[in-house]
Amino acid sequence: MDVFLPRGTRDLLPEQMKNRLRVIEIVRGVFARFGFEPLETPAFERIETLTGKYGDEGDKLIYRILKRGEGSDQGESDLALRYDLTVPLARVMAMHPEIRLPFRRYQIQPVWRADRPQKGRFREFWQCDVDLVGSTSPLADAECVAVVDSCLKTLGFSKYTIRVNDRRILADMARIAGATNPKEETSVLIALDKLDKIGRDKVHAELLGRGFVEANLQAFWDVAELSGDNDAILHALNTVLSESGRQGVEVLRQLLQGAIALGVAPAAIQIDLTLARGLDYYTGPVFETVVDEPKIGSISGGGRYDELIGMFSPTPLPAVGVSLGLERLITVMEELGMLPSAGTATEVLVAQWGADTLPETLDAARRFREAGIRTELFTEPAKLAKQFKHANARGYRWLALVGADEKAAGTISLKDLLRGEQSSLSIADAIAAVQKAGTLDA
Repeated sequence: MDVFLPRGTRDLLPEQMKNRLRVIEIVRGVFARFGFEPLETPAFERIETLTGKYGDEGDKLIYRILKRGEGSDQGESDLALRYDLTVPLARVMAMHPEIRLPFRRYQIQPVWRADRPQKGRFREFWQCDVDLVGSTSPLADAECVAVVDSCLKTLGFSKYTIRVNDRRILADMARIAGATNPKEETSVLIALDKLDKIGRDKVHAELLGRGFVEANLQAFWDVAELSGDNDAILHALNTVLSESGRQGVEVLRQLLQGAIALGVAPAAIQIDLTLARGLDYYTGPVFETVVDEPKIGSISGGGRYDELIGMFSPTPLPAVGVSLGLERLITVMEELGMLPSAGTATEVLVAQWGADTLPETLDAARRFREAGIRTELFTEPAKLAKQFKHANARGYRWLALVGADEKAAGTISLKDLLRGEQSSLSIADAIAAVQKAGTLDA
């Protein structure tokens, strides 16, 4: 039979997994340095937990799980794979009021979306999230921007832009476009969120098709396309926005000041008034990160969602978070040559001499492993030439062997495959030699 992967998924072979785990550990380390604590949630949630949180477009992309029994025959669903990590966090906060606030959590897990696969966009992918729950301060938003910036610097990125905006500013822009109610406001933001994908002309045409008039749309674009440095844009906005929009302007000002004070380079953070972020639950600042090359869309995104937790709990809680897309991060790093050849993590191959020395061979493998040395035991009886060939093909530094002479002497033969040197040592001295060489190489 022919075998295929489901579209939008991929197998990750050892070489890819080693680099992937390396990136995850770097990101996890940065999250921990910022005081965020780990959390995990189930892969699936009750369907009512997820639906109604992402807007109509997002709800269409949720993978639903059929009920068991008769419900399955009728196509009914009661569970769904999680669409993101934010809504599950909101559910956790509602169920665990004992969590001390403010709560900083990080979560690195897969999510699923029934999206159209394309470069850097998968149906199953991993998100690396941090969220700060219980604070309304713009410094909490600045922390989210700063932690993304620190992750990218630590991974080796140098050319990227963190784009920021605020939903209150966007609401005022929708009003300028002619929106008179929440539904029309959402209509404007949905169209604007497509700007990077379809361009200005098609967004404009879509808005005309939704009933907005040319004169209002021109005024809308005059605001959306304000340019200059961040201070100039903030000043210009204060002259055209309502009181609510000006509140968003002030929060953006404080966010920028806080992020820069926390180490974000002023040139790396830019107000972008066309940044809408499509999810319905955002209420304040929104942000995403893009790289100039390759053209792959955003590699991080997030924002403030002060009303989401209140959908699950009678006690609303302010919250802000940001997510790094692991797949896109790694895709960009691969294309820019930022990932080294991972090689093998195993250091020693313990070869088999024969049945007479098998107990000593197994004991040597055990001792290497107990010393923290990554060790493969060659499990098949085979000619030594084949075992040496295997060690070289896998890129192992060392080959250890207990033959008849070594068994009689209580030693082990340790060959340095890199230098071509071989020694007969006690197992303790062999372990010390491998550990010393690893320290020098590091």
